[in-house]
Amino acid sequence: MTNKQPQQHYEIGMVGLGVMGRNLVLNMADHGFSVAGYDKDPAKVAALSQESKERNVHGAADIKEFIGLLRRPRAVMLLVPAGAPVDSVIEDLLPHLDKGDLIIDAGNSYFKDTNLRAGQLMANSIQFLGVGVSGGEEGARHGPSIMPGGPKEAYDRIRPVLEATAAKVKGEPCVTWLGPGSAGHFVKMVHNGIEYGVMQLIAESYDLMKRGLGYNDDELHDVFSAWNKGELNGYLMEITGNIFSKVDEKTGKRLIDEILDVAKQKGTGMWTSQSAMELQVPIPTIDLAVAMRDLSIFANERAQAGDIYRRSQRRFTGDRDTFLTQLGSALLAGMITIYAQGMALLVAASDKYEYHLDLEAVARIWRGGCIIRAALLEDICAAFHARRDLPNLLLAPSVSRKVIGHQEDLRQAVCRAAEFGIPAPGLMASLSYLDAYSSVWLPANLIQAQRDYFGAHTYERIDAKGTFHTEWEKS
Repeated sequence: MTNKQPQQHYEIGMVGLGVMGRNLVLNMADHGFSVAGYDKDPAKVAALSQESKERNVHGAADIKEFIGLLRRPRAVMLLVPAGAPVDSVIEDLLPHLDKGDLIIDAGNSYFKDTNLRAGQLMANSIQFLGVGVSGGEEGARHGPSIMPGGPKEAYDRIRPVLEATAAKVKGEPCVTWLGPGSAGHFVKMVHNGIEYGVMQLIAESYDLMKRGLGYNDDELHDVFSAWNKGELNGYLMEITGNIFSKVDEKTGKRLIDEILDVAKQKGTGMWTSQSAMELQVPIPTIDLAVAMRDLSIFANERAQAGDIYRRSQRRFTGDRDTFLTQLGSALLAGMITIYAQGMALLVAASDKYEYHLDLEAVARIWRGGCIIRAALLEDICAAFHARRDLPNLLLAPSVSRKVIGHQEDLRQAVCRAAEFGIPAPGLMASLSYLDAYSSVWLPANLIQAQRDYFGAHTYERIDAKGTFHTEWEKS
């Protein structure tokens, strides 16, 4: 199905015409680029034809026809689910491609899979870019944050398209070449890990107000909307305020109260935790956010445990306005620790995988279009601009001053959660991370001694270099 007579001049091709792919095609076309779209589902091709109207767009349900529409050397973008579907599409494309053609995987692929695909395609003289895209349906249509990685010369080929379609902040496009290999998909993975952590803290704040203070949906809307006007300003805060006002068409009640308390995951958060463990970088709040989504799935067991460990709900006593101020402050401090954990992981990955990431640039392209865009990213940009080799955001003077100003409120919020019996493990993990990272001494000496005692794993001493072993049970 087509919306105009096909010509062999289309600048870029899109495989996958679901919501994201179709909207990105329309975005590209709005900026003057000619785009050919392909999907095995004729209905999706028809939907593209219907929506594209007078734009320079052509849809095809036949892969040979699709490839024939593209200008040589060809550039083909994929927006299909991660994993086997990506490999399947590449396998379908290869017989129709020539040396020097370019495949762009714009899905949420695991970075190690990206490395494998790049190597396999290079053997066929096909270039490959792994590109993270964040912003959801709205971002794809009107400007996402785009995180490309791979050969610089391949990026330069499609740079005009990506810069035109990306979100803009202060006139700057929210896209830049991040580094070789799987740099783009690794950065997108960490973006999603940060997203998991921030969403968890927002959910815990909601719980403390709903069950702790007894706030209704209108009050919750007002609080989150007010927070979004200050230091907590960000996309996730904005949509949270909007969520509490949405009425369910089926029941007439607020939709939020009709949604099941189960939140599954698609893998990017888990990959972030796995990668951090491989690189030995602690990201406890992000790990915890992944774990809490897993725990939410055990609804029946939670109900049984609730009967066993039933306790009366403690009522809040004290000044609510004061607590709300503390909670907002605690949320900000916790969010800073999450960004710090994510950026520290990027520092380690950049060194290990030779990405040579520019962390200021990463923070800069996250300021618009993406899910974790927030006012806080301006501070993060400034921190990495001032010190390019900054190992952890918490060491930046401007950021540390902000954390110091809010950390006591984080402690108070954690204490209140414990008193209420309301789970706030994300806030607790953020506080523990801050305390541990800033602790001059940790009790790891005892762990060394225990390991040596039961397994002769040796230990290091304060007063001498080298490793030592003690026969602990000898007198």
